[in-house]
Amino acid sequence: AGSEDYRSKFTGKCFMDLVCPEKCRCEGTVVDCSNQKLTRFPSHLPEYTTDLRLNDNDISVLEAIGLFKKLPNLRKINLSNNKIKEIREGTFDGASGVQELILTENQLESVHGRMFRGLTGLKTLMLRSNSISCINNDTFAGLSSVRLLSLYDNHISTITPGAFSTLVSLSTINLLANSFNCNCHLAWLGKWLRKKRIVSGNPRCLKPFFLKDIPIQDVDAQDFTCDGNDESSCLLSPPCPSQCTCVDSVVRCSNKGLRIMPKGIPKDVTELYLEGNHLAAVPKGLSTFRHLTLIDLSNNSISVLANYTFSNMTQLSTLILSYNRLRCIPVHAFNGLRSLRVLTLHGNDISSVPEGSFNDLISLSHLALGTNPLHCDCNLRWLSEWVKAGYKEPGIARCSGPDTMVDRLLLTTPTHHFQCKEPVDISVVSKCNPCLSNPCKNNGTCNNDPVEFYQCTCPFGFKGRDCSVPINSCIQNPCQNGGTCHLTEANKDGFSCSCLVGYEGERCEINPDDCEDNDCENNSTCVDGINNYVCLCPPNYTGELCDEVINHCVPELNPCQHESKCLPLDKGSRCECLPGYSGKHCEIDDDDCVGHKCRHGALCVDAVNGYTCVCPQGFSGLFCETPPPMVLLQTSPCDNYECQNGAQCIVAHQEPVCRCLAGFAGQKCEKLITVNFVGKDSYVELPSAKIRPQANISLQVATDKDNGILLYKGDNDPLALELYQGHVRLIYDTMNSPPTTVYSVETVNDGQFHSVELVMLNQTLNLVVDKGIPKSLGKLQKQSSVSLNTPLYIGGIPTSTGLSSLRQGADKTPNGFHGCIHDVRINNELQDFKDLPQQSLGVLPGCKSCNICKHGICRSLEKTSVICECHPGWTGPLCDQEIGDPCLNHKCLHGKCMVANVAYTCKCTEGYTGMYCDKKNNSSNPCRISKCNHGQCKISEHGEPYCECDPNYSGEHCDRENLCQGEIIREVVRKQQGYTSCVTASKVPRMECRGGCSNGQCCVPLRSKRRKYFFQCVDGSTFTEELERHVECGCSKCS
Repeated sequence: AGSEDYRSKFTGKCFMDLVCPEKCRCEGTVVDCSNQKLTRFPSHLPEYTTDLRLNDNDISVLEAIGLFKKLPNLRKINLSNNKIKEIREGTFDGASGVQELILTENQLESVHGRMFRGLTGLKTLMLRSNSISCINNDTFAGLSSVRLLSLYDNHISTITPGAFSTLVSLSTINLLANSFNCNCHLAWLGKWLRKKRIVSGNPRCLKPFFLKDIPIQDVDAQDFTCDGNDESSCLLSPPCPSQCTCVDSVVRCSNKGLRIMPKGIPKDVTELYLEGNHLAAVPKGLSTFRHLTLIDLSNNSISVLANYTFSNMTQLSTLILSYNRLRCIPVHAFNGLRSLRVLTLHGNDISSVPEGSFNDLISLSHLALGTNPLHCDCNLRWLSEWVKAGYKEPGIARCSGPDTMVDRLLLTTPTHHFQCKEPVDISVVSKCNPCLSNPCKNNGTCNNDPVEFYQCTCPFGFKGRDCSVPINSCIQNPCQNGGTCHLTEANKDGFSCSCLVGYEGERCEINPDDCEDNDCENNSTCVDGINNYVCLCPPNYTGELCDEVINHCVPELNPCQHESKCLPLDKGSRCECLPGYSGKHCEIDDDDCVGHKCRHGALCVDAVNGYTCVCPQGFSGLFCETPPPMVLLQTSPCDNYECQNGAQCIVAHQEPVCRCLAGFAGQKCEKLITVNFVGKDSYVELPSAKIRPQANISLQVATDKDNGILLYKGDNDPLALELYQGHVRLIYDTMNSPPTTVYSVETVNDGQFHSVELVMLNQTLNLVVDKGIPKSLGKLQKQSSVSLNTPLYIGGIPTSTGLSSLRQGADKTPNGFHGCIHDVRINNELQDFKDLPQQSLGVLPGCKSCNICKHGICRSLEKTSVICECHPGWTGPLCDQEIGDPCLNHKCLHGKCMVANVAYTCKCTEGYTGMYCDKKNNSSNPCRISKCNHGQCKISEHGEPYCECDPNYSGEHCDRENLCQGEIIREVVRKQQGYTSCVTASKVPRMECRGGCSNGQCCVPLRSKRRKYFFQCVDGSTFTEELERHVECGCSKCS
């Protein structure tokens, strides 16, 4: 709390919580940036700073950047133990409040008052352990407030008289551990130390030998002597840059790797050698050296010459610019060089020189232009004439273009050959008009500049000469694959990327191969994804890891069609087809009309395992083999003989005989005794019949089906007779579970007629098939009464019965009967089906096959043919044409499409009305029409309802449960091995289980595997260890 109060004291409210500079630590008002390898002042220092610690870094130059103008509360600066060699004038401007400056352990060789400008309130100055050799009158100018000055452990040999006169507040000075030469130049110091009451620590003499180690203030005045050769070490010597050698007025700075012209070159220099460096342009300071006669700038990297660069060098006679990167000569580049005799431009990239460039070179005698790609067209004709006039070029310069001028000499080629016949290549033109080559990047605007060659006006977000440097490193979206860019000074690129799950790399450019460590089984193929992988299973395997054997006969995979039987095999399955079908999957409906027996031009209609003959008019019979009846004469015995039910009267032995249609019998074909059940729900209902205490029911049956109802009687103790897997099954008392059941030994599903007889006598019930051995149910229970009102159903039961009295179980409800039933007798009384009402579709007279209706039911027509009644959605004579869905392209906007015959209507959801449910009912609550299964309905700002889902649910209606699933996380595993820390050599994938489960269960790992991983330790040791990791997630009991 105390440090916070202290910190608050020095700052305004807006700066209380400024972020501490990067690489620094802030405690209270102390900003500690020590030991961080800094090379310059840190930026964005908090205004509240009172104590700035920059010691133990790599700072070599203190630059004047106005830093301390922003730190009004600063009191102490610690710059000790750096590499400071230079303090630039103005560095401490604004630091009037600083009271203590520590520059101990640096590399300062000289000090002058201008370095400390701005430190008007300085009280302590620590300069110990530097390389200072001289103290003169200018050293501490302006430091009138300094009380403590430490110059301990420097190289000081002498001090100019009056050097401390400006330090009017000085009370302590440390001059120990220096190399004082106690000669006549230092005599004033002994007197000054004796006179001033200042703590000095008694500095001692090093020279001459007879005064060594004697305190300076104890040496007598007459002992400070000079022998004539002693000069003050503070006398100024002629200036010469440390990188150069200076002899008289010649300065050589050759081959020093210079990128800028060194400071301190004497103003009276006449020859300046700067060849063999890395200068990119002609130094701007050259124009200040008016006495220059020679400049050598060869073998640098100069690419641009500005107009009037050498205009002040009126005495310059030799200018050497050879072997640089010059591409263009501006027309005023050499203006003012009237004394120039030698100009060397050899070995550059110059293609053209504008006319008038050499107008001021009136003294030029030698021009070197060799090894330049000169484009000798009409624009260079003037130069050819100019060199010919005074032979200023020695015949070395050659042309590089156009094609007709290649390798021709500039000096000797006739001037009329310099012609402009073809367009000049952009690479040549852009040398002097650089904007033609679009040098400005990122849509920057280019402008030709006489000094800088060209300048780019950069769009927002970019800077640099070519607009190639983003101001904000994130502006170009450097992070790939959806990564997020963050600005940071710690990274050399100025940004870092936060990658989405499944990507890594400095720019999120790497999608690690998740298949490197996969769990796919049974030789399956691993396909890499994003933070996951997929196993492509070989045949007969399934599951996420291909670890489950496929059962191809389960309903969702069963390939067998048309109710064929699927037989699972080790590798796949095999289909056992029903009669009438073939193919690998029983997909082929065999054409049974191949080789048919239909006669008299009848149409053969294919059916399943059979066919139907559609007879021409007048013909009848199973194969239409019966011709039309004969036309009888008026005298025929059939004239007055009435055959019924469409029967034909024929004369046999002069007597009329009725030839009955299929299914009819009797002398006049008056009885219908055979019916064919072809419909799905067809049946025949006989009037009520008492079948107890004794009864006899017999019938003839012909079918090729395995299952179907033959007879059903429902009363207090109902019974049923049915086909089951080709056998006849008798079921009694179906109300109880299990009912009493008996099966026939014989099978009756071969398509031939078989007799079935049911005998009830003396409370026993017997089943007899084909006159075989009776199968008995045994003794029946006595019933108090027998219902006489329940009907007897043949061939099926009505759907309205609800099947409530038939048993339900693994065998399921039997299907309706398909086939023929003939000669039904109850207590030996032949049952006539002719007068029965039409109770169900699909019951035809006779035993004629009817399978022509593909999606419908056969019905008899005029006794001799059939018509198809189609199921919904189908039409056509044979019910084989599908009716288009009227709702396929409906216009119901907020409602459900309802089919109405061949059209449709819209059933609107609540809140909407209109023919197409396109009108909103504003009076309703929007949430009344929104169904949120696992959530709550909310209303948005626009008045629209939306669902806010409960946890573990999502989707528009909160109807999609967030299922339990695993997410792969890749990271290194760390272990402590004894006293050393170890990590895996690569990232280890592990699975985290996420999502919800129903029924109170939890999303947990279901299966794990152990794998060996290689560990590397910090002490250089390695080892391998098994790790357990989850490979499958699912719902299970919560632990």
